[in-house]
Amino acid sequence: MSATIAMPPFDAPLRASPLALSREDQHWVEQTRDAMSVEAQIAQLFVLSARHDNAAENDGLLAHAPGGIHRFPTRNLDAAWGAARHAIERSDVPLILSGDIEGGMISYPFTTAIPNQMGIAACDDLALSTDLAAIVGRESRALGYNWSFTPVVDINRAFRNAVVGTRSYGSDPERILAQARAYVRALQAQGVAACVKHWPGDGLDDRDQHLVTSVNDMDMAEWRATFGNIFGTLVDDGVMTIMSAHIALPAYIREELPDAGARAFEPASVSRLLNLKLLRGELGFQGLIVSDATIMGGLTSWMARTEAVPAVIENGCDVFLFSRNPAEDMALMLQGLREGRLSEQRLHEAVTRFLSLKAKLGLHRMTLDERIAPLEQVRETLRQSDHLDQAARAAASSVTLIKDRDAQLPIAPDRHKRVVIIADEGSSFFSGAPERDFTPLRAGLERRGFIVRSFDSDAIPTPDDADLILYLIGQEATPAHSHIFLDFARLHGSPRNGMIQFNREIPTLLVSFGQPYYLYDAPNFSTYINAYASLPDVQTALVERLTGDAPFTGVSPVDAFCGKEQLTW
Repeated sequence: MSATIAMPPFDAPLRASPLALSREDQHWVEQTRDAMSVEAQIAQLFVLSARHDNAAENDGLLAHAPGGIHRFPTRNLDAAWGAARHAIERSDVPLILSGDIEGGMISYPFTTAIPNQMGIAACDDLALSTDLAAIVGRESRALGYNWSFTPVVDINRAFRNAVVGTRSYGSDPERILAQARAYVRALQAQGVAACVKHWPGDGLDDRDQHLVTSVNDMDMAEWRATFGNIFGTLVDDGVMTIMSAHIALPAYIREELPDAGARAFEPASVSRLLNLKLLRGELGFQGLIVSDATIMGGLTSWMARTEAVPAVIENGCDVFLFSRNPAEDMALMLQGLREGRLSEQRLHEAVTRFLSLKAKLGLHRMTLDERIAPLEQVRETLRQSDHLDQAARAAASSVTLIKDRDAQLPIAPDRHKRVVIIADEGSSFFSGAPERDFTPLRAGLERRGFIVRSFDSDAIPTPDDADLILYLIGQEATPAHSHIFLDFARLHGSPRNGMIQFNREIPTLLVSFGQPYYLYDAPNFSTYINAYASLPDVQTALVERLTGDAPFTGVSPVDAFCGKEQLTW
């Protein structure tokens, strides 16, 4: 059978395929696919997740012969290198390694730490964005990655949404598109496939698709002018993959099926209309579609697992992402094929397309050392001085002064010597994320002559013993948190203490190292800063700007006042 991938049964504009292959590479795809049993073809559609760098986990995943392994950040370079090399070496069909390489605090500690997407957007410098994406590409390739589930192109409009936030380039579709185009081009130039997410577009619903099927409630005129333009332009630019999420687009379903009823709210990950008619048909996308994680509540609450597993592939996705029980899910896929809920045509198309992605990346031609170099060579590639310089420049440029109503800045030891820090410890859903540590910020203040102490709920600060209250708060975008808010009860040690506010008695600064909307919960605070991530370089840059040693240059990618006049005063 030919390696040519069948077109969907919808009219589609002609687009060059980002997975177009030479005749030799097509032959490899055909030979590899046709030599596989049906069971092996089904296994090839799965990307399983790894959270530990050990042989036991690797061997357990490789026993299923998946098409790919998604690796989450861990702490030790030697172990990470060894696990990646072990997985690549033991796979008969070239194994693709993927990751959510989004920046911020969910990064390997032995790579160059760059700001998250919102921090990058706040720099408002596309040349710098391009340089950062190239760094991500070079260092990711050194660690064996071939596929990054980035960039996020969601429009950050629902300010209570906990999962979009700092993963987004902001609320302006034009800025989002410009940043995403720069990122995709630079990343793919380094041999790493980009993946635009989350189709058909998140950020309007304040709910989280990790927990529930969320809804993009735009009408189709607005959708086509915003998300349609973003995805369509990136398709034209040659992005190789797109992630189909557990997000509904009811306006489109009803445009096609006026009496759709509940089906209007089906998640894109199992929607033939959204994946094949809208994305492939109307936008002309010929690359690979990967589902979002199939263990998420937005899918599991919509459809029983028996139905969902084959439905993901049958309705347009080419890759099935994550599984709590790979053997069981692969059996459900086979059962769906035998019972006619997964067609042979869609299985054929999906396997062909995933193998074509691997061939386009050249994985079948690479030696082990070309896939992931010897350890010392990898070590030399990571954290090079020019990489670190660019990252530090971005961290400094990102810090954004949102509000300074009473001109409290800059702070100085002669006026604000005794500083009380009220810090949010933060947490992360992502495997491998480090615990938050504000040592760089505290040390920077102390070197400049400030006396810094931590808040003590049993000894509430007063104007007699404190000259400045410094709130260090903020959560980077985090799945499964439902909603974001400033939890004064937790910050102040008890619900009763949570009712105490210091800002009218003691000069108070509120700094977010995560989501940009916390002023909503502290509207009367006079000074508010968004720093987007608590990276050490960001903390160092923040101290320089608090003390007037450097100017604030960040440009807010969102309306940090949440459309509320009250917050501006």
